Amino acid sequence: MDLDRLAAVHLFPVRHHSPRSSATLRAYLDEVRPKAIFVEGPSDATALLGALVDPKTVPPVAILGYRTDGTPASSLWPFAAYSPEYVAVKWAFEHGARVELIDVPVGMTLAPFEGVTVGHDDAEDPGGHEREGAAARGEGDGDDDGGQGDGGAAGAQESIYEACARARGFRSFEEFWEASFEAPRYEPRAFREALLAYADLVRGDGDRLVHRARDAYMARQILERMGPDLAAHEVAAVLGAAHAAAFAARDVDPALEARLPTPVPCAVTLIPFSFPRLSEQLGYGAGNRAPQYYQRAHDAGGDFRRATLEVLIDFTEHLRLRGFMASLADTIEAFRLAVALAELRGKAEPGLDEVREATIATMCRGDATHVDGFLWPAVIGRNVGRVGSQIGKNSLQEEFWREVRERKLPATDAPESFRLSLTNQVEVGTSVLLHRLRIAKIPYASYAGTRRTGGAARWRGQAAQEVPPTELLGQLSETWEAQWTPATDVALVEKIVLGDTLEEVVTRLLEEDLAACHTTGEAADVLLNGVLASSARAVSAALRACDEFAAGDSDLPSLARACRAFAGLASFGSSRSLSSLGDQVIAPMLEKTFARAVLRVHGGCTGSDEAVATAKEALRTLHDVALSQPIVDRGAWLDAARGLVDSEAVNPTTSGLACGLLYLAQAIDDAEVARVVSLRLGGAAAPEAAASFLAGFLEVNALVLVKSRPVVEALDAFLRGIAPERFRDTLPVLRRAFAGLGATERRYLLENVLATRKLGDKARAAQAVLLEKDRERLREMSEDLSQAMDDLDELL
Repeated sequence: MDLDRLAAVHLFPVRHHSPRSSATLRAYLDEVRPKAIFVEGPSDATALLGALVDPKTVPPVAILGYRTDGTPASSLWPFAAYSPEYVAVKWAFEHGARVELIDVPVGMTLAPFEGVTVGHDDAEDPGGHEREGAAARGEGDGDDDGGQGDGGAAGAQESIYEACARARGFRSFEEFWEASFEAPRYEPRAFREALLAYADLVRGDGDRLVHRARDAYMARQILERMGPDLAAHEVAAVLGAAHAAAFAARDVDPALEARLPTPVPCAVTLIPFSFPRLSEQLGYGAGNRAPQYYQRAHDAGGDFRRATLEVLIDFTEHLRLRGFMASLADTIEAFRLAVALAELRGKAEPGLDEVREATIATMCRGDATHVDGFLWPAVIGRNVGRVGSQIGKNSLQEEFWREVRERKLPATDAPESFRLSLTNQVEVGTSVLLHRLRIAKIPYASYAGTRRTGGAARWRGQAAQEVPPTELLGQLSETWEAQWTPATDVALVEKIVLGDTLEEVVTRLLEEDLAACHTTGEAADVLLNGVLASSARAVSAALRACDEFAAGDSDLPSLARACRAFAGLASFGSSRSLSSLGDQVIAPMLEKTFARAVLRVHGGCTGSDEAVATAKEALRTLHDVALSQPIVDRGAWLDAARGLVDSEAVNPTTSGLACGLLYLAQAIDDAEVARVVSLRLGGAAAPEAAASFLAGFLEVNALVLVKSRPVVEALDAFLRGIAPERFRDTLPVLRRAFAGLGATERRYLLENVLATRKLGDKARAAQAVLLEKDRERLREMSEDLSQAMDDLDELL
């Protein structure tokens, strides 16, 4: 490898997304006028460069590389208008120069390299695979074009980036970078030399094995593509600073290229990107913590004072619109303070730190609330790029963007909330689209809440994936929060292997879920998702699977879960698109599954408290279905519940729960409840078992139960009858039983206890004494009242 020839090339080191790098690079290219430009980027994406600089393509955009062998993996190479790589490609097209990408191909980037993936300098996940080894030691990755150290844990060795900032008297590496390289106006050659010197300093920090292997690959690519026809002075190479420094120092080991992995099958395309995503790359030192601010500086020819003034004017308007006192004089004062702070710190022009501090000190009178709430989003920006027509979208992208436009859904990289009325067929269609995206795990919309008939908002703040499908079915409206991000298009590109339409993708995924099901309840969840997503094929397959599973399913919670699903479909299925696909078989399925579940009630309620935890929820479900669905055998359920109440073989908690459910359903009256409670809490019963029965009993509706005088009388007799030596062992169970009582329930319980012990008159007298604060008279009160209060205090 001719390293001398490589070093003689016009090597221009850059930092990704750096306005000063791009400005000085353009000036340098104007000066040296190369015939060929080689740019760091995946070599198999060179064919996309024409579309990248197409007039109809508006940055920010990104090259997306993704695996096509069924393994989900992808990587992004973003470009802003001020990214040096973008500027180099654009200059080449404008001047008729040859331009090519020369970094390792996408398939190699996504392949395993000694336990991690190869990665690249501009990875979307800055804290991920590229830095894994160094991050563990609190170091930078050593391949940054100006990276930022992690800082590490207390006592960790200081990184070279932190040392650079400290040596120059700056508080952070980003502040050091802006002051040293971004704000000063450099001559192109001086900037090139300064950045090469800096890169040569930091490139030895950390473990660079993978990036040294990339050095060898890119060096070979440059020399081979130069061939014998191009002289070194006719070629420019635009590279990350660490790579350029290695070439300039002739520090390239060709043997390391053999360490690179075999490429995996992959494809590349161009997708829109956004400023909020660019700002997330700060951790890798992409120099882009405020894309909109840097865009302003770029548009102003590198004038950071102009960018600072524009940001402050925008912020002044923000404050005035919200009713705060803010004038042009405040803006001018903030600008002057930002400039003064920069001068005091030895900076050529103000940067982000000066903007923030000056704004807080002047316009916000020391309160950072509005700065952090608005100023930072303003300097980050919300710009979303656009890809020209040369790059065709796949069918999933076309469908997504068509639906977004026609349904007027959010298309920006900022969250927006909206509500869908499910009495409107158009909005039902929108709900179907969003549920298809949810099931396909395409990041776009998250579920924020529902409103049911006679109920308030539910599940607010939970992702739709966490909400039971039954709760997503029977509702009048849905509230969603939607936000397009580059990850949306990434997922749409990756999911094309599953189908050409969202319905096909969802159907395939649901069929895969169905194949993994082992119980009726799991299959019923797939059925509900099929209805929500209007997937005819998935609905039919899930119905068959539910019937087959139920025939041999002995799991009570699973069968009850399926009953809830069928009951929901029977009640609300007609409100969903394509629900008629299974409506005619829902009622028979519900009847059969409910009957099977009732037969398994007794067996499902045996075992320890932990073993029956899910069974108790199943009992509630079957009870609700029995009362709400006239087509099921309600009598069979009531008989099964009575069997639990009378059984000594099942867990006492389930007996108590069944008793409470029957009482609330008016299937047994007060006298029967009093008899059962007296029997289960009687002297012959073991205190622990009696306490467990009580715990299950109170789980149902404690307010109704503690208001019942006969129930409280039986409870009080049980508590007073526990032998002192057994009370300590029983107390934990009793505490758990009474833990769910609120203030109202406790008041009713206390009143009934006092009435049961005929202490009402003394209680009222005690209250009067308390009001009079007469301690002597209080001490003279009956000890019976004190004992009653102590008993309750022990429990409550």
